Amino acid sequence: MNSQILTGIIAALGLMANFAFVGASAAQDGHAHHADHGHQHADFASDRLHVRVDGQAGPGVRDIILIPGLSSSPEIWQGTVDHLGAGWRVHRIHIQGFAGAPAEGNSEGPVAAPVAEEIARYIAENNLDKPAVVGHSMGGTIGMMLAGRHPDAVGRLMIVDMIPFMGSMFAQPGVNPTVESVRPMVQGLMTQSRAASDADYRARAAATVSSMIKTEAGRAGPLREAATSDRAVSQNAYEELLLTDLRPELARITVPTEVLYVAFEFPGMTPQMTDGIYRASYANLPGAELKRIDDSAHFIMLDQPATFYADLDAFLAE
Repeated sequence: MNSQILTGIIAALGLMANFAFVGASAAQDGHAHHADHGHQHADFASDRLHVRVDGQAGPGVRDIILIPGLSSSPEIWQGTVDHLGAGWRVHRIHIQGFAGAPAEGNSEGPVAAPVAEEIARYIAENNLDKPAVVGHSMGGTIGMMLAGRHPDAVGRLMIVDMIPFMGSMFAQPGVNPTVESVRPMVQGLMTQSRAASDADYRARAAATVSSMIKTEAGRAGPLREAATSDRAVSQNAYEELLLTDLRPELARITVPTEVLYVAFEFPGMTPQMTDGIYRASYANLPGAELKRIDDSAHFIMLDQPATFYADLDAFLAE
């Protein structure tokens, strides 16, 4: 992998790190800034997550689980919920420590892997029949963990703009990266990040939103959610993502899988280079459908909602 591609990966996939270090300043009540869309909270006791449910079970009603990314809330899926409408019971995950929710069990250590296990428990305890799972960014990582480690729990999986090993962006050109090979660089990055002031990261967050969402009207929500996320939880989750290599586990995913992604828009990068990076990243999951969404930044569902909904509809109808 040449240095220009590596630079593009670092810039594109590392953007969320800037969000991770913005200190929380709003009420940590777990429900801050939630519009009243008629949802209810599932009766599920967990110190890792809580679940917002839209719709009711009934004949012909299917279940779908929507997982947001780092420092995001269930609100990023509101357009998707509105689009799905009748015929679906939607379970939106809100990870503790993100977007106003108290940290609770996520206050220390890994976040994504324990959350994946809790979602598997949620599926089992609520007798969900192989729900579809859609995960954005870190939510895509959680979706891969869920489908790979609990293959009987999931019906199908859509991953939105995420690769199975974020730490590969620190790899030396031409060298197959491993967790151990990138660990020193990741730990150095995290040490530096944890030492930074909240003010510095608040400034970065505004620039990051502009980079990750092309549609200006869609930026306010993600920026607010980042600002009300617990700094330590987001930092720990980001470090976990960088040091988690799911490529060896991809072969365990047996359900239909689709990966939507965007092109890296940096000097020297072409859409075809991005395509190559994703093909290589998902080589151990040859059955996965990889689809690039153009004219979009990281939040595809906000930048290209019509395209996203059409792809989602087609995927769910298969």
